[in-house]
Amino acid sequence: MKKNTSRDRKNSDLSEAIKEFSSYLTLGLKKNNAKVRVEQVVEAILYRLKTGCQWRELPVKQFFDVAYSWNSVYAHFARWCKENIWDVVKVKIFEKYKNLLDLSSIQLDGSQSLAKRGGESVGYQLRKRGCTSNMLFFCDNNGIPLSCSEVIPGNRHDVYDIENQLDKMLNDIKKSNIRTDYLFLNADAGFDTENLRNYCVRNEIFANIDFNKRNGNISDREEILDKELYKRRFVIERMNAWIDGFKALLIRYETKERHWKCLHLIAFSCILIRKL
Repeated sequence: MKKNTSRDRKNSDLSEAIKEFSSYLTLGLKKNNAKVRVEQVVEAILYRLKTGCQWRELPVKQFFDVAYSWNSVYAHFARWCKENIWDVVKVKIFEKYKNLLDLSSIQLDGSQSLAKRGGESVGYQLRKRGCTSNMLFFCDNNGIPLSCSEVIPGNRHDVYDIENQLDKMLNDIKKSNIRTDYLFLNADAGFDTENLRNYCVRNEIFANIDFNKRNGNISDREEILDKELYKRRFVIERMNAWIDGFKALLIRYETKERHWKCLHLIAFSCILIRKL
């Protein structure tokens, strides 16, 4: 009996993702699109996301039976980004499989990525010694990513424009018919600000945020930190490891912030589909 190898399992995961994405996407009415299937274009995009290869280095002959250029694959990806199609696909997939999510607590964290080619929403980050972009992430109690913020320049702190960013992230979750009230939110001491705590109160979210010693004597604080609940924050590192499995997200080469965010949305959906 033939054993399933790790490569077979990865191909199976991508096959399910290709089916899901293809059911929501269309190639358009151009004559050149009639000779290929949407599944083939999606597979090429996922290959770029998974391997981190340059767009121009896509092995198009591996995906298409006819002559088709990497420019055409990129054009479809860019059009779907511009028309917010990837956002819609992510919302529909999460709505369809929301029973796989564990919302007994959610985790909030930020992540910096080196931006080798510069581009939109890029700033110099001293700790990284280079130009970076920052994004905020929500994940569930098992580490499945739920939503991300807009791309933030790397020279901005995680709590920069935090209320506006969280509004967009929570609204994105709500679009999948997932309730966000009365959630328990874990976050590290970098998010220990009065604005964020007040925001959570207004939105009926229980903020379990670690205390920042710079904000005064911890014994004088009125807020409560549930240390047992806070231990679940380790799953954000699991989420980061899963995202790092998509090599195109390790270092930012996309100059357009919209393209960079959409690559993350695709990865989020792939991670959820993998749990089927």
